[in-house]
Amino acid sequence: MDERLILVTNDDGYASKGIGAAIAVARRFGRVVVVAPETAQSGMSQAITMYRPLFLRRIPAGEGVEMYAFSGTPVDCVKVAFDHLLRDRRVDLVLSGVNHGSNSAVNVLYSGTMGAAIEGSFYGCPSIGLSLADHGADADFEAAELYAERIVRAVLERPVGESLCLNVNIPVGRPEEIRGVRVCRQNLGYWREEFYRREDPQGREYFWLTGDFVDREPEAPDTDERALAEGYVSVVPVQVDLTDYARMDSLRATLGLE
Repeated sequence: MDERLILVTNDDGYASKGIGAAIAVARRFGRVVVVAPETAQSGMSQAITMYRPLFLRRIPAGEGVEMYAFSGTPVDCVKVAFDHLLRDRRVDLVLSGVNHGSNSAVNVLYSGTMGAAIEGSFYGCPSIGLSLADHGADADFEAAELYAERIVRAVLERPVGESLCLNVNIPVGRPEEIRGVRVCRQNLGYWREEFYRREDPQGREYFWLTGDFVDREPEAPDTDERALAEGYVSVVPVQVDLTDYARMDSLRATLGLE
């Protein structure tokens, strides 16, 4: 059997601490190709680059790891990997992360980490987005590595479909403090943004975006937010189809189609 090939990417940049954890996990399962953004690309979701050139450069890496920095978005990284670098090679898994900060709830729609994972699934490849609920530069990724390895092993050894895409979030804590894994659904919360207005030394107006997360269902027992709050790793299967099926019949009636 040929050695597995794992594609690793992220949205925090090729030099981030989190991608080092993802590479360490991926290396346990086969050969690793890393294509990650040259600079941080958080919040890029499914963005692609169309109106400027993209630059790809090789980065020295350890044995069994082929690493590139790309000047585009996380989705650009996946595209150049599948359509250029690995065009004639079979990729067994896309691993995106480990992100610095949770991508639970509505964050899945904004996340460059999950944008890359979702893009991987477009190529019919099982894909996993990994996030640690800690934004700190000194975040401890030991628990993230441990649980990522368990989930990756399960997906590779007991596959449940080529286009599988998982949103995995790990709570803050030492491995012995994590209570286990829950398969759950996306929380329905959202961000309520606020813009802080400032002026630069030339008197020009500028803004900083900030905000607070609003949990619309804090008592729901089956969401990713609840799992993380109770010390569990949350695993949400993600699909691309955004159709609101529950409203289709009422919409036909509204449009006079029935």
